[in-house]
Amino acid sequence: MAKDCCNHECSNPKLLTPKYQKILWIALVINATMFMVEILSGINAQSVSLMADAIDFFGDAMNYGISLAVLSMSLAWRARAALFKGLTMGIFGLLVLASTLWSIMHGGIPEAYTMGLIGLIALLANLSVAMMLYAYRDGDANMQSVWLCSRNDAIGNIAVMIAALGVWGSNSAWPDLVVAVIMASLGVSAAMQVIKKARSELHHL
Repeated sequence: MAKDCCNHECSNPKLLTPKYQKILWIALVINATMFMVEILSGINAQSVSLMADAIDFFGDAMNYGISLAVLSMSLAWRARAALFKGLTMGIFGLLVLASTLWSIMHGGIPEAYTMGLIGLIALLANLSVAMMLYAYRDGDANMQSVWLCSRNDAIGNIAVMIAALGVWGSNSAWPDLVVAVIMASLGVSAAMQVIKKARSELHHL
């Protein structure tokens, strides 16, 4: 999930060789695209776990975007950008939790086929990014954290696929709801950590 490894550690310009910078741009496009795909698919399939998984893609896209956009700026601007990212991630997480609550009371059974298919596509997307970053896994802590982030996000994709199997097997929405609550809660927790770190950096400037 997008926890500590997805804060804004890759904002060090020393890390951004031309090849690494190109990989970050590709990763940014992939994550932003998958965020939109999962949000729209989650709404269409009535799957809150898909929407929760989209938070990870959003967080990663923001992470890469911040790294590329403010890498030459001061720490203050990087901290402000991270604060904006954390607040946005937190809002998305709370919206997914609210959607989950609404689904518990009024929602129907999500489309297991769509959940499984989009979960598989998301898994392939995260694995492709992890493979591109594999060569940097033994670099410094920043490079390693970016690779671990993409690798760990694949766990969320697998969780969505398991939820899809559970929905299909039980003809119930509960597997989707349980996975959504766990993933959205982790997203909110990650957002709080990002906000805390960014405020601490701004306070010490």
